Amino acid sequence: MAGSWKLVRASLQRHRFHTAGSHYKARTSAEHLWLTRHLKDPFVKAAKVESYRCRSAFKLLEVDAKHRILRPGLRVLDCGAAPGAWSQVAVQRVNAAGTDPSSPVGFVLGVDLLHISPLEGATFLCPADVTDPGTFQRIQELLPGGRADVILSDMAPNATGIRGLDHDRLIGLCLSLLDLAPDILHPGGTLLCKTWAGSQSPRLQKRLTEEFQNTRTLKPEASRKESSEVYLLATQYRRAKWSVKG
Repeated sequence: MAGSWKLVRASLQRHRFHTAGSHYKARTSAEHLWLTRHLKDPFVKAAKVESYRCRSAFKLLEVDAKHRILRPGLRVLDCGAAPGAWSQVAVQRVNAAGTDPSSPVGFVLGVDLLHISPLEGATFLCPADVTDPGTFQRIQELLPGGRADVILSDMAPNATGIRGLDHDRLIGLCLSLLDLAPDILHPGGTLLCKTWAGSQSPRLQKRLTEEFQNTRTLKPEASRKESSEVYLLATQYRRAKWSVKG
């Protein structure tokens, strides 16, 4: 797959969609515009076709198609997992459900403050705060060997509408994962995290550069152009001796 658009096109060619607009007339203009865009979004339509829980699945599909971060047998920690679309992709790619008997069986653990409906091949810890020490201990207990090979984070704070504050809070979430990484990410492991471009971005990128061999900034096709959202991909984790406990 060359990218997420290829899967989207293939999905939509097999199906036809209808958009009913009459029951949206009572909504506000802003709500109507959002719903119109949402219903016309090819990634929303393709997510329904492919039975993904939301359109964000195509962001991870594209990243994995280009950078091969998920392979059979890997252990994945999915932070901010609700509603479970990234976990769906991870289960497929690491063979967590054991559907391919000829490949190693991986493991997917999803964590979120929100409820996540059960998914075959995944273990969900919810509602739970990934930054809480009690949750962290439970994560270590659930992960085979107490470590993950890949940490995925599509986490985002509840928006305040104040761009600078929301940015700072999201950077803080990403940094909290880096603080946990020495005790949970296997040497040579991978971190993929969502962030919003802003003044604190260089601080996060500096940490990633110090602790991983390779880092890059990604803007998947499924990420809306008007959004400041970007994804930071860091591979070959090398800072495993330092511990948040020490």
